[in-house]
Amino acid sequence: MLIQFNFKNFKSFRDEVSLDLTATKITEHENHVAEAANDKLLKVAAIYGANASGKSNVYDAFEYMTYYVDESFKFGDEEERRRKTGDSYLKVTPFLFDENSRDEETTFEVFYVDNSEDTGKTYQYGFSLKKDEVVEEWLYSKAKTARNKYRTIFYRKKGEELEMNGFSKNHVENIKASLNKESLIVSLGSKLRIAKLKKVRDWFLNNEIVNFGDPAENFFLSRVLPEGFIDRKEVQDNVVEYFASFDEAIQDFNVEELPQEDEKDNSKSYKIDALHKMGDSGKMASIPLKQESSGTLKMFALYPSLKEVLDQGSTLFIDELNARLHPLLVRNIILTFLSPEINTRNAQLVFTTHDIWQFSNELLRRDEIWMVNKNRDGVSELYSLVEFKDEEGNKVRRDEALAKNYLTGNYGAIPALKPMKMLKGRGADGK
Repeated sequence: MLIQFNFKNFKSFRDEVSLDLTATKITEHENHVAEAANDKLLKVAAIYGANASGKSNVYDAFEYMTYYVDESFKFGDEEERRRKTGDSYLKVTPFLFDENSRDEETTFEVFYVDNSEDTGKTYQYGFSLKKDEVVEEWLYSKAKTARNKYRTIFYRKKGEELEMNGFSKNHVENIKASLNKESLIVSLGSKLRIAKLKKVRDWFLNNEIVNFGDPAENFFLSRVLPEGFIDRKEVQDNVVEYFASFDEAIQDFNVEELPQEDEKDNSKSYKIDALHKMGDSGKMASIPLKQESSGTLKMFALYPSLKEVLDQGSTLFIDELNARLHPLLVRNIILTFLSPEINTRNAQLVFTTHDIWQFSNELLRRDEIWMVNKNRDGVSELYSLVEFKDEEGNKVRRDEALAKNYLTGNYGAIPALKPMKMLKGRGADGK
């Protein structure tokens, strides 16, 4: 489980912020809290904020950290290949509206419990980037019985001797020989099949990161099929049952392999129809899946990620969860993660949204509701509702009308609106 995600100097976030999923000592919805490694952790975090406030940059920060962990073993020594192919890696974007921050380090860090180990061990992993260089990287672990004492697995800092504990001499030599300024030890070590480092990389890859705010990604996701959907009837039946939780019209699927126009093309393509019941006649109407509503296609696209994280007990990051979905359907997804009967492995859901229906103390705890506000300097700030204090130092009470107070600006993180006078219609004289 993700305990905490910290980052600094990334896009609109200049200062260090922390998305902390540790449960505070408030008393509402105590059944939302899961215990892992002597910590009490939350399974849901809803992130609100105005358009252009930077809330999607929280999602982007975790996505970029995952990308760099997974891909950076390729960077650095392949400059000649990149010159030939035009391929390049995505460089980190610091806060650009400050003369100092644009030249300073960008830092990412996670604290997490690896559910796959079943040992209760906690890990602290992070790194700092400056332009095209890793200037620092660290990995610590803490046993369940060790309370607050972390043990160093490795520590790397530019200009200092590499510290690696508990690794074979051969592994250390291979890392030192292959490491370059742009690559992470975790990424390189995974490529070299060093088990301790591959386990960290795999924790990131087991999480799911989905952006429904990106039209191109949304188009792609709507065409990704669940694993085994083509040739396993039980997978298709499970998807039908999943759809029945919000729409019982789809009764089955028909999958047909299409002939290839080019005999040399070994790839396969399929025609998928959704079978709908026709009233009480018992007959079925066949509709191409791609002609279903955008909401239905989004739920179809969500299924593989939901199934994966709930099976593994990992974390699902979603940008714009509410896009094209009814508020009650969004609520049903949230309730799925909050349900101990369904979410037996304590999977987590972190999502950005504008859906005011979910901004409710009947559904969420105050420490499960997060806000992103952009100040006058253009700097995004991240805080939970339980941390928020008004100008007089008053905290948010558990019995407040949260949605109403949010919309009236009591908690910040809303747009500052002005009349759109520039759209005023012209009179008969054209003025």
